[in-house]
Amino acid sequence: MRMTHKGSCHCGKVRFEAELDLAAGTTRCNCSICAKRRYWGARVSPEDFRLVANEADVGDYQFNTMSTHNRFCRTCGASPYGHGYIEQAGGAFVSINIACLDDVAPEELARLPVQYMDGRHDNWWVVPEVTSYL
Repeated sequence: MRMTHKGSCHCGKVRFEAELDLAAGTTRCNCSICAKRRYWGARVSPEDFRLVANEADVGDYQFNTMSTHNRFCRTCGASPYGHGYIEQAGGAFVSINIACLDDVAPEELARLPVQYMDGRHDNWWVVPEVTSYL
């Protein structure tokens, strides 16, 4: 069921709201940045995301094709969301870090469906051979 969720970084300076249906699924990717950060995402359209913090508190990291913005708190370093545009993935998106949602109980997190993606080899729609470390 689609609903408004609130989230934040560790220190609370970066806060957001997003309209999402967690039961629709989440993703874990083995690309270099997602694997190192242990990023657990859920995609929403940009219209379904609202930053409710000062933009000056949010850092931005881009690499490789520069098609995604990996956002992080300039104070605590946590990565609550990212955004970008990838045509093959449906265009513009915001990726919410599920681990940064403040209003979801651990029991509900444990039941969320996860789709694993092989971003390391730019083969996004294939499950990587090994996923246990993600």
